[in-house]
Amino acid sequence: MRPALALAFGLVLAAPAGAGAAEVRVMVVGEERVLREPASVTLRARSVRASNRRCAAGAATPLSALAGTGLRLRLRDYGSCGRSARDAGGLFVTQVGAERNRGHDGWVYKIGHRTGTAGAADPAGSFGTGRRLRDGESVLWFWCVQDRRQNCQRTLEAVPERTRVAPGAALRVTVRSYDDFGGGLAAAGATVRLGTAEAVAGADGAATLTAPTAPGRASLVASGAGAVRASPLRVTVG
Repeated sequence: MRPALALAFGLVLAAPAGAGAAEVRVMVVGEERVLREPASVTLRARSVRASNRRCAAGAATPLSALAGTGLRLRLRDYGSCGRSARDAGGLFVTQVGAERNRGHDGWVYKIGHRTGTAGAADPAGSFGTGRRLRDGESVLWFWCVQDRRQNCQRTLEAVPERTRVAPGAALRVTVRSYDDFGGGLAAAGATVRLGTAEAVAGADGAATLTAPTAPGRASLVASGAGAVRASPLRVTVG
């Protein structure tokens, strides 16, 4: 398993956030369903339970962001976690909700398009560079199914040509899939949905859908066999 594969139960204890606190957008995708749709989580220090101890998780870490979703966690500590977030580098997520790591498969996180290479609460940052999470970033926690090269399945992203469209008008959407290292490819064959409209992406990853005829907001999402579903976007119709 990778270091980022999440280590019993971790529950959040946190102080109220101040006005204007930095936030990240977090989505949690399980083996067969989405456990948490994308939502904003405040970057704050939290404590979790691991190996029958209470452990500090630094404010701007993927583990703290995951804990902020309120999902039930199990963690294992391969280090010596405690009151200081500096000691949290060995914390490893083994279960989210009812879904527990099995064999080489289990929980990993991505920052943007890249899978983290360090522990989810490592004080050195997600990639060992010292860089922590920043306001407005996207964090994806998902159930990784490793292939023979120990790579996870690809994750999808759907990008519309615009986020406001006239009722009944055509909207072109481009879907790309990303590997662990952030390498992107056109997601040919991905299914794209906008409200009740549906289309399949061509070889270039593009699909054209018809917007609903009634004004309002419609959800845009892309999915594909063997890939992690894209984070949904809101498209304004009107």
